[in-house]
Amino acid sequence: MSGRHIEGLVQRLATLRDRLETGMDRREFVRTVASGGFAIGMARWLGVDDFLAADDGEVPIVTALVRDDPDDPWTVRERTRYVPAEWYAAVEKAFEVNRRLARFAFTGYLGSAVIPGDYGSGTATVSVGLSSDGHSVGELLGEFAEGIDIDPETIIDVEEIQDGPEAYEPRFADSLADGSVPSGVACETPSSMATLGPTLYHPDSKQRFFVTADHAFGGDRDSTEDALSLPRPDDDAIELGDVVHYHPVEDVAAVEPNGWLEPASRIDAQSRPRVRGQFTKFGLADLVARDRELEKVGAMTGHTTGEIQGVDAVTCFTDEFCRRGQIRWGGEMDLTDGDSGSVSYHPDPEGEDGDVLVAGFNNARTWWPGQSYVWGVGAYRLTEKHGYHF
Repeated sequence: MSGRHIEGLVQRLATLRDRLETGMDRREFVRTVASGGFAIGMARWLGVDDFLAADDGEVPIVTALVRDDPDDPWTVRERTRYVPAEWYAAVEKAFEVNRRLARFAFTGYLGSAVIPGDYGSGTATVSVGLSSDGHSVGELLGEFAEGIDIDPETIIDVEEIQDGPEAYEPRFADSLADGSVPSGVACETPSSMATLGPTLYHPDSKQRFFVTADHAFGGDRDSTEDALSLPRPDDDAIELGDVVHYHPVEDVAAVEPNGWLEPASRIDAQSRPRVRGQFTKFGLADLVARDRELEKVGAMTGHTTGEIQGVDAVTCFTDEFCRRGQIRWGGEMDLTDGDSGSVSYHPDPEGEDGDVLVAGFNNARTWWPGQSYVWGVGAYRLTEKHGYHF
């Protein structure tokens, strides 16, 4: 078979795969493959074997990136799950509607988020936050959003709202005998206190980083020499390392260890959860469809749980730029000053007892009437933009 024929075959099968992902029945797919002169073996070779293994009316989605060996963070595999094709098509279309809203950046747009329905409904909603001078979302999207519910909500001017004072005692790391520091405990920057996240890995450089919130270092920071420390209740703070990568849009700072302490893929909760990977965007949508909650452990408010209120969200509330790939979950009481840098997570459904998968990074909360949630960047967004994984 010539190269031109192979290229044409790949293109035709890719088109078939696209049709199946948007709701094409499996039997129709198989008939189309056969009538088009394709061998089923060739279809498998080109990457549609997962569809052939699904039941009628289902398609596979990648829900998580996991490592089978917890001591080998560099070998990560995709985990899949079969979901109703109708639901998949609705959620994928809602993601695209949400992306278009963010690209329009029209006057009055403050943010939006996708809210997948349950599997039985086969639906998805896009929630849109608007200021009082916002345009009609329906007019902007026109027929493109047909079949997707749009839920516009007018939000007051958030810039005029200020956080009220709250009193919490920070959670310090208890034992450092093994030379590692878990997530969920207090850490200190030159300007404030934050929460330490679990180990952040970068597969290209094979590096392990401490991680916390970028904004904890303040706006006038030095771009290369800001140190992160571990406060101790009855002793001097221990320096953990210096920031080597700032990511202001995602609000993440990666810190290279420079002493005897190393970051850990553990969370400082009662059960000492072990991080084995992270959820993808569709993995988060799957959690919403199955009505699952997220958890977090912050240095100030400790352990809390809450429902997911939106995925692949865009937030344009407080900065001159919009943050994409966000998660909205829980309520405003689940985060306070000093909790930024913690992660939201959920038990690994296929892991050992105590294994969890990271959903995202907690950066801020609502502080205006009418809405109540924590927001932060999804772990999948960090992977897409910068290559990191948990």
